[in-house]
Amino acid sequence: MISFVGAGPGAPDLITLRGAARLSAADAVVWASSLVPEALLAHASASAEVFDSATMTLEDVLAVYASRPGAAIVRLHSGDPSLYGAIQEQIDWCVANEREYEIVPGVSSLGAAAAALGRELTLPTVAQSVVVTRLATRTSASMPPAERLGTFASTGCTIAVFLSAARPEELETELLAPPSAYTDATPAVIVHRASWPDEEIIATTVGGLAAELRRSGWTKTVLVLVGPALDGGGTRSHLYSPDFAHAHRRRSAPGSTAGRPAGRRSRRR
Repeated sequence: MISFVGAGPGAPDLITLRGAARLSAADAVVWASSLVPEALLAHASASAEVFDSATMTLEDVLAVYASRPGAAIVRLHSGDPSLYGAIQEQIDWCVANEREYEIVPGVSSLGAAAAALGRELTLPTVAQSVVVTRLATRTSASMPPAERLGTFASTGCTIAVFLSAARPEELETELLAPPSAYTDATPAVIVHRASWPDEEIIATTVGGLAAELRRSGWTKTVLVLVGPALDGGGTRSHLYSPDFAHAHRRRSAPGSTAGRPAGRRSRRR
């Protein structure tokens, strides 16, 4: 079995229980030292073969799989492997070679960054959508032409920009490009190494984004969050409003406790 495991954002205890179990049972582990802290390998067996993919090509990684047909292999990806994990070509290889595989989800750095900020990214009446995207840089051929930052920003939603810190000026320009609804004053946050021991956060605006990125010198393991929800507050979700009824709660007058569940489920015997 080849397990594509999401390592989580960085903190060793933010890997899932399933991910940790796969690591402990693995005969071989392929991981990226440039993106995943070495502390995650503490979950692996001391007898496991460990390969650092930071110096490997796709062909090198596939050679590890091919030469160990009966092994339990973990390919440890940063964050959640479904986001910029480059796993599809590996899955295609597994299918073509009739190798059993699975994907073990991981905690994305997006969730870790929002937690570090103490913010909700989807505020009622402010922003109800989060777009995960990146700049079209060295891998611009992978980017569909319609997926421009300015186009996404036209709604005023929250945007999480991955893999783009090395191009600060271009990032700022794209975020403000028509038909963007953002302005120079729109809140922006730079999160470096979310959940790592040396995590750092810079709060700024879209207009100050390029200067702050240049000043920080960060180019890897950086997530940029942009949008009015980052500075929003004073909102209330309709879901928990007294006059909002659903299958588990009847509508009640404001301040009333009549008809409300106790918030605890009884245990059947």
